[in-house]
Amino acid sequence: MHVETLRRYPVKSMLGEEVAESEVTERGLAGDRVRAVLDVATGKIASAKNPRLWRDLLTVEGARAPGDEELSKLLGREVRLIDVPPEGAELERSVPERVLAEGIEAEVPYTAGTLGGASPAGTFFDFAPLHLISTSTIGRIGELSPRGHVEALRYRPNLIIRTEAAGFVENDWVGRELHVGDEVVLQVIVASPRCAVPTLAHGALGRDTEALRVVARHNRVQVLEAGLQACAGVYARVLRPGRIARGDRVRPAG
Repeated sequence: MHVETLRRYPVKSMLGEEVAESEVTERGLAGDRVRAVLDVATGKIASAKNPRLWRDLLTVEGARAPGDEELSKLLGREVRLIDVPPEGAELERSVPERVLAEGIEAEVPYTAGTLGGASPAGTFFDFAPLHLISTSTIGRIGELSPRGHVEALRYRPNLIIRTEAAGFVENDWVGRELHVGDEVVLQVIVASPRCAVPTLAHGALGRDTEALRVVARHNRVQVLEAGLQACAGVYARVLRPGRIARGDRVRPAG
């Protein structure tokens, strides 16, 4: 296995960028999710996980994010870019199945959660500082999709890992350590439950509801106390920091 692609997302829920190499600390890839958009009226962090309100964030290049006034005009709400999360800041996650059934314009139920249950304080990660997905998983979702393929960037990974085995191989990484390159050691915590985000338009990419439907049909995994969830990829924390680069070998410990 090896690192095929490295991606970071300078502003939460905005479009990301590919990098050839990166420092990795307990806060993930350098420059990843260093800012976010705050909804001034509610005090919540804007997230495309609530697509009715925030899907247009996925039209903006995070590395060249506009100012607060332009963003507010685009999103139709008063917002501002922040680099430190307010204490106890929450974000909303629309129930994915309801988004699929009723559409992205519908006002559907959502859950509210705090940031970064497995991340250092003061970060904008939903849960953990790194998200990994394998080429095997992307390939399998594509095979099962009516489109015949799916784009990896829909799942917003930090590391795309080139793997040879078939199927959703990351399911077997949960609870294990992964060595990346010569320095970095990661601990895989849990499979990544998927929200509505993979189905949304990402920049020039149009909508693809099958990016979630296929996962919901074919890879439901037990996620902590949340029960069986539609999953693709895994979340990880950093046990040993260092530098990683495209092409680095990835090997499970033990």
